[in-house]
Amino acid sequence: MSLGNSFKDKIYRCEDCDMKYLISACLANLPVRYDGKGYYFEKISELLQNQQAITVCPEILGGLATPRLAAEIVNGTAQDVLNGIAQVIDSQGNDVTQAFIDGAQKALEIAKKYQVSIVVLKENSPSCGSNFIYDGTFSGTKISGLGITASLLRQHGFQVISEDDFLKSLD
Repeated sequence: MSLGNSFKDKIYRCEDCDMKYLISACLANLPVRYDGKGYYFEKISELLQNQQAITVCPEILGGLATPRLAAEIVNGTAQDVLNGIAQVIDSQGNDVTQAFIDGAQKALEIAKKYQVSIVVLKENSPSCGSNFIYDGTFSGTKISGLGITASLLRQHGFQVISEDDFLKSLD
């Protein structure tokens, strides 16, 4: 079953709310991950209910469907992808770089529009990783690095943290 872009309206909404956080949609239990899953965190759910957070999924914003093949940054870093030197390739060898760049740019537009203070992104993702990503070999090996959206948002001055760091900061 493909969810396509049906979640776009649920991912970012609230035209006149005072948002403090921009959060990966999968962390708000929306099934937008590549495998169609989401994660439930009570504290994030409370922020959304209190209209203190807005969610985005850069990969959905970039036009990718759910579910989709796993993808990794190959032959470089997120910055290299943004500079046109490296690519994002899915597990069948398809180049999905442009979708990742487009999604990152749309996430940046939303972060600017809502003037969020903190961006909480899903660790290990080729879009959202803020400390770690997979190494581009599809072997499950993690390396230090940023996802494309995390890199672009940091370049524009946003504080980007992982869900683990965020949840620890609330304790």
